[in-house]
Amino acid sequence: MSTLSISHKTRYSYDRPVEFGPHDLMLRPRDGHDMRILESSLTVSPPADVGWAYDTFGNSVAQLTFHEPAQELVIASQLRLRRYAFDDPLVRIGRRAGAHPPQYAPDEAFDLAPLLAIDRPRDADVVEAWISAALPERPEGSAETLGALSMAVNESFVYRRREEKGVQSPAQTITTGSGTCRDFAFLFMEAARSLGYAARFVTGYLYDPAADAADAERMTGGGATHAWADVFLPGAGWVEFDPTNRIVASRNLVRVATTRTPAQAIPVSGTFRTIGGGSQTSMEVEVAVLRVP
Repeated sequence: MSTLSISHKTRYSYDRPVEFGPHDLMLRPRDGHDMRILESSLTVSPPADVGWAYDTFGNSVAQLTFHEPAQELVIASQLRLRRYAFDDPLVRIGRRAGAHPPQYAPDEAFDLAPLLAIDRPRDADVVEAWISAALPERPEGSAETLGALSMAVNESFVYRRREEKGVQSPAQTITTGSGTCRDFAFLFMEAARSLGYAARFVTGYLYDPAADAADAERMTGGGATHAWADVFLPGAGWVEFDPTNRIVASRNLVRVATTRTPAQAIPVSGTFRTIGGGSQTSMEVEVAVLRVP
């Protein structure tokens, strides 16, 4: 068990006042048996009406409606939550999960069908060729197979921050040999789906122990929003795999939203209308995840 404090501030600046259209925010996790929200707050400038809704995946979405123009938009979220996880998750999960390839029950296969389908079929041959080269011999267990797949992504590609929006296709990541946490999560998802597993994209936060202890091993992707993947294992349910850091079902991962594709998991999305030719000049994002004693 660990208690974490999370602050997430996004600031948009414009060269003159603009009018803001509706905005959707995916910044608040949902309570569950593995996570409990203790405190939360959301502040917006200029002021906006805030409504809440669940999307098609059950994610909590804040819906903003603005009434006045401004030259700057600031959205700040504060969270304090408690995260629960197993100390040795892969071993525990392996005891419950079945063999590889997975055998879903008829009801499971029906319900999971959209998450079993490959999102980028044009990349399928490239992804399957990479899997064959990276995992010439696959473990017999589902949990062990996915653990090896996550390790292969971690060891095969170089992490690079990228300013461009969006996510690389799996073929792009394989061809360039590098990517961000979102790119690695997407490649891992598509590879898992090609092996017969249901997988989904996860956006959230990563607690890096190095933020509180100088002698701790530094993780990749801290200090910003983070992304990884969920895979449904028969007998074990949804299990988190973070190929960027090669960790499984860790208390350091704070899930905010899960979606079928990366494009559906945007922390802040919305529109603005210029007044007399104004334009956006900058966007700054500040994220801090700290452990609370």
